[in-house]
Amino acid sequence: MGRSLGESVKDPTTPRGLTAAEAKRRLVMEGPNALPGSARKPIATIARDVLIEPMFLMLLTAGGIYLALGDRAEALFLLGFVVVVIGITLAQERKTQRALESLRDLSAPRALVIRDGKEQRVAGREVVRGDILVLREGDRIAADALMFSGHLEVNESLLTGEAVPVAKLAPIEEGNITATAPDTLKNDNTTAVFASTVVTRGLGLAKVVATGTGTAVGRIGADLVHTAEPTSSLQQSSRKLVRGLGAGALVLASIQTLLGWLWDGRPLLDSLLAGIALAMAILPEEIPVILTVFLAMGAWRISKQRVLTRRVSAVEALGAITVLAVDKTGTLTLNHMAVAELNSANQRFMPDAATDLPEVFHELIEFAMLATPGDPFDPMEKAIQEFGHHWLAGTEHVHDDRVPEFEYALSSQILAMTRVFASVEPTLHLLATKGAPEAVADLCHLDARALEAIQLEVEAMAERGLRVLGVARGRWNGGSGGPGTGSAWPESQHDFNFEFLGLVGLADPPRPEVPAAVAECRAAGIRLIMMTGDHPSTALAIARQVGLSDRPDVLTGAEITALDDKALHERLQGADLCARLQPAHKLRLVQVLRAAGEVVGMTGDGVNDAPALKGADIGIAMGERGTDVAREAAALVLLDDSFASIVAAIRQGRRISDNIDNATRFVFAVHVPIIGLALVPAMLQWPMILLPVHIVLLELLIDPACSIAFEAEPEATDVMSRSPRARQASPFSRDNLLNGVLQGFGLAAILLAGYGMLIADGVAVTQSRAVVFVSLILSVLLLILANRNPAGVTTDARNPWIGRMAVAVALMLMLVVGLPGLREIMGLALPGSAELAAIGLLSVLCAGWLAMARRISLDAPQYDSI
Repeated sequence: MGRSLGESVKDPTTPRGLTAAEAKRRLVMEGPNALPGSARKPIATIARDVLIEPMFLMLLTAGGIYLALGDRAEALFLLGFVVVVIGITLAQERKTQRALESLRDLSAPRALVIRDGKEQRVAGREVVRGDILVLREGDRIAADALMFSGHLEVNESLLTGEAVPVAKLAPIEEGNITATAPDTLKNDNTTAVFASTVVTRGLGLAKVVATGTGTAVGRIGADLVHTAEPTSSLQQSSRKLVRGLGAGALVLASIQTLLGWLWDGRPLLDSLLAGIALAMAILPEEIPVILTVFLAMGAWRISKQRVLTRRVSAVEALGAITVLAVDKTGTLTLNHMAVAELNSANQRFMPDAATDLPEVFHELIEFAMLATPGDPFDPMEKAIQEFGHHWLAGTEHVHDDRVPEFEYALSSQILAMTRVFASVEPTLHLLATKGAPEAVADLCHLDARALEAIQLEVEAMAERGLRVLGVARGRWNGGSGGPGTGSAWPESQHDFNFEFLGLVGLADPPRPEVPAAVAECRAAGIRLIMMTGDHPSTALAIARQVGLSDRPDVLTGAEITALDDKALHERLQGADLCARLQPAHKLRLVQVLRAAGEVVGMTGDGVNDAPALKGADIGIAMGERGTDVAREAAALVLLDDSFASIVAAIRQGRRISDNIDNATRFVFAVHVPIIGLALVPAMLQWPMILLPVHIVLLELLIDPACSIAFEAEPEATDVMSRSPRARQASPFSRDNLLNGVLQGFGLAAILLAGYGMLIADGVAVTQSRAVVFVSLILSVLLLILANRNPAGVTTDARNPWIGRMAVAVALMLMLVVGLPGLREIMGLALPGSAELAAIGLLSVLCAGWLAMARRISLDAPQYDSI
């Protein structure tokens, strides 16, 4: 055991690996060692999708008709608006085209391989099947491989969710390396190492047996690519609504055109413009604005809570989450091991409940530190050193300057390691040992009664969710030992006499903010389910510490495999904890919950969480400790890994859902009078009130109202004390839209009546149109105020955009009425004193009607279901 791995690699019996030519040939045949990704959506495709929207097609058609009529100013106004909207949409869409790109980066950027008998560094993408990997502490493994030399400890939490490193042992001893190595992965997890996991300790050689999509992480990536992202309820309902309204708009616009051409005797192009104006009035073109700009601004606001939005549609789904599936490692816990308990001489020490370390535990920690490297990479060994330096600081029990003369490494025969130190006496050596409690107890040659007592204590600590190590000390009278000396070290650790010192319990502790966040979720009616690859006892212990569940029932991966979907759903009704899960189990659990009507949020940080993150209604990944594949699969990424940020995001999601309801109601309320002013004059053979240029100008006011004023509305005080919004609930629900239509119907009746009276009194068409158009613009501001807070629930803050919208309305009126060129394009005239009085009267009547409609809405029992 005196020879290092580096020396053994240079041994003539060391495998020479592939030749450079063979490696190149395999790279061409089998492809690069890269994980699956997705191609970006071309800009041309995005532009095409924007241009085929009905609203944009109508604007282009209207612009073309104006050009045909020779009205270049009107045409340029319309077409300029189209260009601006398309530009905004292109910019927004381009930012969302990176769902799976960083999957390729999960492979190790560089790998140390043996080719042509020499060690050389190659790009991780160039590793091929058959390559010999040289693995050292801190390396990210480039591909799935089988060890045939050395021993390692590997952190596989990215795949399994386990925070504790796994021992990897070669099936043959060092020094007997042969030129052959296994070619396929077997079920023996002690020799198999996997791509994207990290070596935390040791040295070893392994032969690559799978690369790219053939690796364990590659198969997860393939599952991720083929897992469909669920369409949000808002997208589904909006598509249905827009299709229906589009069909209705086409029919009514055709009737409008025929009436104007055949009945009124107007020119065909003029009649066609009137029909286009009606279709534009009917189509709620603000719906795309709500689905893009509104949600994008919501995502920006959520980012202030340190939550990054990767799929904008998921912002709306936040308010409807009914089940939050929580990964334990790195989500509920810190993914950082810490000493949580000591047991020695039938006494127990809990560091969380003490200020000083009793003397009886000093020697236990002293020898645990001696058995641990001074600057370890392994998280458990780090925890031991940190604990010892904190509690034994300033005592004689800290020996940072002591270097071992020899080490006995962990092996498949003895799951313990021993470090041997010199003492003041030349022939006396101190031994420090730690490892599996049963292995350490066996080295101490304890009797059956003592072994049983230790085993009972280990089981009790395991039930509290602790990882348990045994610690022992020993003395050996012998030579300095080692190769090349007069006397050799004993062959085995069993050749020493040890004294059992006690047990060290380690845990991955919960994040400090988690209990409060869990309590807030439960108060908001959100069910929490833990999904972890860890042991059931560990999952139960963590769940109890954070208040996630009082029920002891734990559902395991093996049970999930044995149950059909119906039985699994029934079993989930009584189990909040799911342990020993594989990636497929997590994905299936999410799918079963969604099939049962739940709106599922899934949190996680590892590669093993990625398919479930993508399959959930909303996946939430950890940003700091999370893997690239988890971040890219998720809809949301917590930039600070704080569980409390999830609650903040849900709070924001509920506020956004409320405001989407309000904005949608406003959109339909404002379109009803526009439809009335476009349709009724043609039916009554009145002069046209609204032209396409009027509607486009109104959009410049309506769109900001949807995307800015309503989005900025503060949350209601009851936002986190009510049950989640129903899955089938929609801002386009019958009740919500009827309330909007009711508001708009009254405004349309008032404005049409005013226009009819003005025409009957002989007021010029341009003057009458100016009165009605200015009153309509003022009504838009009144509708914003009426729909801000329709349910009467108070808020804790003011909306800064209300005053700004009022200023915007005033500026628009000044421009429309005050600028002769714009006034001419609009077909308006400067109103006189009588017309100003008429505007004031119509505005007062509109405000009175909206106040009455608000009272009707509040009194309606069905309003609460909106």
